[in-house]
Amino acid sequence: MATLAVTPEELQRVECGAWFSRLSAGLRSDILEQAVVRRYADGASLGTRGGPPENWYGVARGAVRISSVSLSGKQVVLTYAEPGTWFGDIALFDGLPRTHDASAHGDTALLVVRKADFKALLARHVELYDALLRLNCRRLRLMFNLIEDLNTKPLAARLARQILLLVKSYGVEQGDEIRIGLQLAQEDLAQLLGASRQRVNQELKGFERQGAVRVEPTRLVVLSRDKLLAIAKG
Repeated sequence: MATLAVTPEELQRVECGAWFSRLSAGLRSDILEQAVVRRYADGASLGTRGGPPENWYGVARGAVRISSVSLSGKQVVLTYAEPGTWFGDIALFDGLPRTHDASAHGDTALLVVRKADFKALLARHVELYDALLRLNCRRLRLMFNLIEDLNTKPLAARLARQILLLVKSYGVEQGDEIRIGLQLAQEDLAQLLGASRQRVNQELKGFERQGAVRVEPTRLVVLSRDKLLAIAKG
């Protein structure tokens, strides 16, 4: 881990984040002034479930894998926090231990705001309370949708929906194709969906036969968004 200045490209990713970009100019500036940049290698731990809440984080480069381990020892991945995403505020609000494990996925750069500075930001900017309330309401709605999908939709539909979400966050258009910039192995996808790697592999082969995707060693390439949408709708 190293503390270095943020690059213009990384700063742009943060400032263009859907949540951060809607804040007032004064609040955005104050947050950036309080933050330090920390860089992590792939797989480095950022914090563990049950640990003390210490920081608020904004992703500037790479991604952060948010996960936990079940009682049976199975790894469960909830999400990958993309550039522009802020997290860690829940434990800072209620003072309880961290809710999940967090680790770097790829070379990752984070803007880190210490707990004391986060509290000071809240004291200076009532706007931040409202903004974080809306952010957590959005998280809650997404969680309800995921629970509904898990209980009502087959794996193929859930996998197609997850790929579409990855396209929205990490998709790079190259001609008629869309390459997903986040490197994910089939085991990573399986952990996101609560399924086995073998079942995910079978579904992806089916998607390939339908001309919806092309599977590369650590990448997914979307060939037809419309076909994925049709699969996601079941």
